[in-house]
Amino acid sequence: MRRGSGIVTLVVLLWLIIGAVAAGQRGYYNDDDLSCSETGDIVLTILAGPLNYVGVNPEVDCDDLPDSEDFPDGDDLPEPSE
Repeated sequence: MRRGSGIVTLVVLLWLIIGAVAAGQRGYYNDDDLSCSETGDIVLTILAGPLNYVGVNPEVDCDDLPDSEDFPDGDDLPEPSE
C-alpha cells in the first residue's frame, strides 16, 4: 500500500467520525421511529463531517409515506407507478 492512500483513508475516516459525533450532539440518535427526512438528515450530517462546526446544517425534505391506518380497507391505496 502506498503511503498517500493510507493518509487519504485516515482523513476520510476522521471526517466521518466527526460527522457521526455532530449527529449525536444534535440528538439524531435518540428517536426510535425515524422518518425519511430524519434518516436523510443523519446521513447528510455524517457526510458533512467537520463542516457541521462551521455552520453547515444539512437537512432533507422528503414526503413520507402515509400510515396504513389511513387506508383501512386497502381500496384507497394508490397504484404503484410503472
